[in-house]
Amino acid sequence: MKYSKIFIFTIIKIEAVIFFISMSACQAQIKNEKTVYKTVYGNCEMCKSTIENAGSKSKSYSTIWNKENKIATISFDSSKSNADLVLKQIALAGYDNEKFIAPDNIYQNLPKCCQYERPEKKENKTPVSTTASQTDTTQLNSLQSVYDAYFELKDALISGDAKIVSTKAAALLKLINAIKMDTLGSNHMAYMNVEKDLKLNAEHISESKDITHQRDHFSALSTAMYQLMKTAKANTTVYYEHCPMYNDGKGANWLSKESAIKNPYYGSMMLTCGKVQETIKQ
Repeated sequence: MKYSKIFIFTIIKIEAVIFFISMSACQAQIKNEKTVYKTVYGNCEMCKSTIENAGSKSKSYSTIWNKENKIATISFDSSKSNADLVLKQIALAGYDNEKFIAPDNIYQNLPKCCQYERPEKKENKTPVSTTASQTDTTQLNSLQSVYDAYFELKDALISGDAKIVSTKAAALLKLINAIKMDTLGSNHMAYMNVEKDLKLNAEHISESKDITHQRDHFSALSTAMYQLMKTAKANTTVYYEHCPMYNDGKGANWLSKESAIKNPYYGSMMLTCGKVQETIKQ
């Protein structure tokens, strides 16, 4: 059977398009994927578009919404995200769901065809605030206690009392372990990137009664804490300070609420050894 050149060329183009679509689908797969099914309220195709866009803002999660049964299929990278974070984004777009209630002003600004009948606000649902200061405060409160405990640990190292240092590190570790991921908002990823190092080094310091060993782990702890504070700012200006002498001249850093140098690696031996390397404003 003979085929025209145009027909053959058309078949080749169609096959090429199918190939690239398949390749894109493969590339879009989410690592460490976990899928859950959650109720999200809405009405129409416009709602579907808004919900799916809000629930697919990151490469680490995606959302498909069924307008007939009001079920959102949420897939996410379990090492980087969770369903609550996605549902919060959807609520901030104006759509109540089984975990979060959309802000009234955003719901009221939806097109008339999208203003679904809102279910009664149940006690187990959390209102989502869009006020920047309130959002920042919620995120900060869950980390500020950790920052304060870190500063107390730093002060204990300056004093050079290993027993007090151990006690302060144990208090810090307890606060780190108490952090709830769903309270971190936009700081979620910054915290996840350093969570393991924070816990590991705080634990080592708490279990040791050797001031040298404690200071070694405080150096690593400070590096992780710095990375976190760069994104999730403290409620005050923080100074990132450097001691050039520590660790056989390789140096080490720490964070302080005061610009005046008080060296936690040498204490009274070389109390003022160091300099401010960076200022992290709130």
